[in-house]
Order: sequence, then C-alpha cells, then structure tokens
Amino acid sequence: MRKKFLMTALLVGVLVFAAEQTVQQVQLPKPQISGGKPLMEVLSARKSSREFSGEELPLQTLSNLLWAAFGINRPESGKRTAPSASNWQEIDIYVATAKAVYVYDAKSNSLKPVIEEDLRADFGRQAFVKTAPVVLAYVADYSKMGRASQIDKDFYSAVDTGFISQNVYLYCASAGLNTVVLGMVDRATLSQKLGLKNEQKIILTQPVGYPKK
Repeated sequence: MRKKFLMTALLVGVLVFAAEQTVQQVQLPKPQISGGKPLMEVLSARKSSREFSGEELPLQTLSNLLWAAFGINRPESGKRTAPSASNWQEIDIYVATAKAVYVYDAKSNSLKPVIEEDLRADFGRQAFVKTAPVVLAYVADYSKMGRASQIDKDFYSAVDTGFISQNVYLYCASAGLNTVVLGMVDRATLSQKLGLKNEQKIILTQPVGYPKK
C-alpha cells in the first residue's frame, strides 16, 4: 500500500514538473543589424495601423524587432538602442504570443517564459489587439531607478518608453509590418495576470504584425 502511494505521488510530481516545463526559454537568432530601408524613407513610411493578419512572425524578424526596440548595440558597455535616464534601463519588454507571454532578455538575446497562456486580448481594450501575432508591453521597474522621486520615476519611465516604442515604429516601417501604440489597457488586470511586483508599472502596449491581406 505504501509503495503504491509513493509511486502515485512520484507520478503526480513528474506530471506537475512536466506541466511547469512546457514553456521553455526561446533563444533568438542573432539580430540582423545591417540593411533595411534608408532612414528618410522609413520616417516617410512610419504610421499607425490597426489591422493585422494572423501570420506568425519568424524568430529572425522577432529578434530584429526586439533588438531595434531596446537591444544592446554597444556590447562593451551594455548600452542600448534607445536611451534611458541615468542609464537605468528600467523598461522591460513583455512579449505576448498565441502560445505564451515572455520577457525579452537583451543580454542573452532570448525570451524568458512568464506564463503559458494567450493573453494578447488583455494587452489592450480594442478588439483588434488579439489579432496581432505579437503584442509588446512596456513595463517600468521602479526598483531600478534608485532614489528618484515618484514624479521622476513616472516621468522618465514614460519618456524612455516613448523612445523604445518609436524604435519599434521605425523598424516596422522598414520591415513592412503594421503597428500601433496603445494606452487603453486594463493595467490592474494585466499586472495581476503577469504576476508583476508592486514596483512594476505597465506604461504602454504595442501590437505588431503583417498587414491584413
């Protein structure tokens, strides 16, 4: 009887462990940092678009997108493609797909799993948000901002998010992707689902995808 109980407990433990391991870290390919359209053409093409096809983004495209957004462009110093006040680098990019939500790790150029659930619809109040294959959320971690006042934390995290979201706009214009930045987000609900800490604040979200055919 005791042996049977131990075997059952072991089986349950294995199943639970397997369930927890279903979403693995995704190693992104090395970003392609050359080529693309000339800057003035990209600026001319930059726009907000709210229609997306359901086509998934290739990992190479996703790697390029995230590197353009806030990747490391100076490996010797760890500095990024977008500026941040006092080099706090306080903005984390959460990446929602149909399979799971990840957080972008610029140092390892990888996606670290957060939750195995399709939360794209929670990244914005508009119906079109869940049609995009990828939705980004810019989350400020105030614990990285030292002794800055609350006013400064709010201000600079918003400014830094603006730099990052514009990088996404420019990459999308170059790569033929649609995107739009969103402020209409149920931040309380999304924060709870993502398991964010009290010192983490969702600033904006931004769906990205191919144009609707």
